Amino acid sequence: MTLSKISAKGWVVIPAAMRRRYGLKPGMQLQVVDYGGIVSLIPLPKDAMKQAAGMLKGNTSLTKALLDEHAKEAKHERRSGRNVRPR
Repeated sequence: MTLSKISAKGWVVIPAAMRRRYGLKPGMQLQVVDYGGIVSLIPLPKDAMKQAAGMLKGNTSLTKALLDEHAKEAKHERRSGRNVRPR
C-alpha cells in the first residue's frame, strides 16, 4: 500500500510507480468521482471523440436485434399460453 498526503493547497502526489502503470503524464486531465466514501481518479483521454470512434461498429443493427428479441419473447409467451397484446 502506498500513502500520499494532501497539501495545504489540496494537491495530491500520485506515486511514480502508479503514474507509470496507468500512463499518467503531466498535464493530463483526471476526473474526480465520489463513489460514496471512495474517491476515484479517472484519466480522461486527450480527444474523447477520437478515442470513441469506431467503438460501435458492427454488422448488427441494435434496432433489429431488439425487434428480433421481442418477437422471440412474444412467440415464447404465446406457446406458454400467456396473453400477449397484438402489435
